[in-house]
Amino acid sequence: MSLKEKIDQDLKDSMKSGEKTRLNAIRSIRAGLLEKEVSIRVGGKAVLSDDQELEVLVSLAKKRRDAIEQFTAGNRPDLAETELSELKVIEEYLPAPVSDEEIEAAVREIVAKTGATSMKEMGKVMSEAMKALKGKADGTRVQQVVKSLLS
Repeated sequence: MSLKEKIDQDLKDSMKSGEKTRLNAIRSIRAGLLEKEVSIRVGGKAVLSDDQELEVLVSLAKKRRDAIEQFTAGNRPDLAETELSELKVIEEYLPAPVSDEEIEAAVREIVAKTGATSMKEMGKVMSEAMKALKGKADGTRVQQVVKSLLS
């Protein structure tokens, strides 16, 4: 079953069960996927690759995390809680996140492969690390590990 088919089935199930938060999150995923399809469509029907679908999900999750941070800072715990519950639904469709140890191991391997020795080469290491850990690790966590290894 493709991601789009799973989303459509989960949307129907959420409508039947009356779970408003889950329904809203799934609708936003579906809208994000549709928007991406329309943006890449040239002529006929566009079909998103797995990487493109993952890109949409990662983007939606990042938006939710940013919103949670902003609502918490703005003393709006009610809105932060809504965003958090939607984030949990989005994360169900993402691959399982990797641990800090796995991130560090991957970054160490990339540092060794690229021969990076200083912070000046952080961009090169981050580029490779984000390709290797795409959708599995948050960019902020990866950046912290790269900084600690290169400094």
